[in-house]
Amino acid sequence: MKRSHQETSVEEAHSMGKKLEDDNNMDEFLSALGYKVRSSDMADVAQKLEQLEVVLSNDDVLGSNALNDTVHYNPSDLSSWAETMLSELNYYPPSLDLDPTRMCNLTPFSDDNECSSTNSENSSKRIRLGPWCDSSESTRPVVMLGVDSQETGVRLVQALVACAEAVQQENLILADALVKRVGSLAASQAGAMGKVATYFAEALARRIYRIRPSSAAVDPSFEEILQMHFYESCPNLKFAHFTANQAILEAVATARGVHVIDLGINQGMQWPALMQALALRPGGSPSFRLTGVGGPSEGDGIQQLGWKLAQLAQAIGVEFEFKGLTVERLTDLEPEMFETRPESETLVVNSVFELHPLLARPGSIEKLLATVKAVKPSIVTVVEQEANHNGVVFLERFNEALHYYSSLFDSLEDGVIIPSQDRVMSEVYLGRQILNVVAAEGTDRIERHETLDQWRKRLGSAGFDPVSLGSDAFKQASLLLALSGGGDGFRVEENDGSLMLAWQTKPLIAASAWKVSDVTAERRR
Repeated sequence: MKRSHQETSVEEAHSMGKKLEDDNNMDEFLSALGYKVRSSDMADVAQKLEQLEVVLSNDDVLGSNALNDTVHYNPSDLSSWAETMLSELNYYPPSLDLDPTRMCNLTPFSDDNECSSTNSENSSKRIRLGPWCDSSESTRPVVMLGVDSQETGVRLVQALVACAEAVQQENLILADALVKRVGSLAASQAGAMGKVATYFAEALARRIYRIRPSSAAVDPSFEEILQMHFYESCPNLKFAHFTANQAILEAVATARGVHVIDLGINQGMQWPALMQALALRPGGSPSFRLTGVGGPSEGDGIQQLGWKLAQLAQAIGVEFEFKGLTVERLTDLEPEMFETRPESETLVVNSVFELHPLLARPGSIEKLLATVKAVKPSIVTVVEQEANHNGVVFLERFNEALHYYSSLFDSLEDGVIIPSQDRVMSEVYLGRQILNVVAAEGTDRIERHETLDQWRKRLGSAGFDPVSLGSDAFKQASLLLALSGGGDGFRVEENDGSLMLAWQTKPLIAASAWKVSDVTAERRR
């Protein structure tokens, strides 16, 4: 029996509606590139493409006639094309689980991790495809693939940026597939790039799966231990302390009494060198009073530090006084807490990597700078990371951070003899910053680094004028760099009276000095 015209029209309409529905479900990102992939199939397509790459990279396949008899049509339908290719190449895939719940603890791969191995006979590396895994938690087959390191590095960066873009566009299905691809590539990449990519992959995964790191969960004592190892591994912190001390010494050259307020005392590593320099000053040492600021959990450590510095002062003949201040936040500081003595002491305020966390809370930086200005310091020394990690656009922040931390990790790998423990702990120290920049948001995102130009605007609007560090500071810092053995890639750069420490062509940190503006000082009179 023939179907009626009405029945045919209904079926055609149904078919057309299904086609329109399929078109609407296509992934927009890949559709723009001419590929037809439903959003719901994204993970499956990514898996097939990885499997196809394994087969095509196999020497037996490339050296045979397996591909010669295969007709390759335009692969706009990626899923069907990949499946057809795998079938024609007689590939029988293992069961790769793309469920994020099967991920391991998102810890960085070490050089001897079971997820990677090195071929001693050639320079090619081996990777395992699929999500991060722990061999004790999974019995899935391991697929090994020889990959050129440089080529893998390029693909690794591309995958990282593509994943970050997918995250920004809230295309979490694509981001999920890409972050697992990054994990596979990172496991095969030797050196700094593989390590830094692993941390960025972990940070992206945390953001994708809503596993947000909290700044409140950071143990301050552990953070101090990591910072100590970082101090020993590279010249960054040494440069920060040295340049700040040089500015302080010039500002107190004729003072009979010196009072330094350190907004982040930590382990106090900056002050023994300054005390020794004061002890050697022609005409005798001035009295030295140090006020160290820290968090509530650091109270006992700050007092112990004060005792140690007092012993050093006695040994080198410097009259010394110490006071520890513990506050929940730097914005809790008030001018009267510092007990300044303007008639007998030259006051200095010192901040090394302490200002940028305040940007997480609106109004905090303005409050602190107002407090600093109120105590009328002769000089304010500021050292901050030379990076812009405080932008509102996630992808821009990610790209900036990837460039910045790649340079830092590269500097740690630069053939300098660094004890393995110091190197590993330094990488963990930087890795925690990466997690915070990429995965955290709101008040938990405290690694809000800004550039020197941005700090100039902030300090200028708060009533401070810049003080040039001078040519002597530049020469001394360059000499320190040469003596510290930090590697040939480090150099000191002068920037409108401030100094920067750079690795190759990338500035890493910036040191500057400030004074209360003459207009503000005149108004107070």
